[in-house]
Amino acid sequence: QVQLVESGGALVQPGGSLRLSCAASGFTFSSYDMRWYRQAPRKERELVAYISNTGGSTNYVDSVKGRFTISRDNAKNAVYLQMNSLKPEDTAVYYCNVLRYRTNYWGTGTLVTVSS
Repeated sequence: QVQLVESGGALVQPGGSLRLSCAASGFTFSSYDMRWYRQAPRKERELVAYISNTGGSTNYVDSVKGRFTISRDNAKNAVYLQMNSLKPEDTAVYYCNVLRYRTNYWGTGTLVTVSS
């Protein structure tokens, strides 16, 4: 079955950096686009970043453009989110996502807290 396991979340000071990882299994990873979402307290889940199956196309929500970078390693079945210049408003649980046969699959998330 499809499994997505996120890691790398932590408490970090404003201006700091983190790299999130998502290990995928149970499907042909290189065939699917991948996404990172986040959900802040008392807010709806939002799409943060997208990467095509080959890694040749990426897209970001405006609030993270120039600060976050999504990447993938198809040999390792992993997708990453490099987050720089973190702000308190980036505080959220971050989720890895794949849409496969019209079904959305999610990991359990990893918590990122940006605070001094």
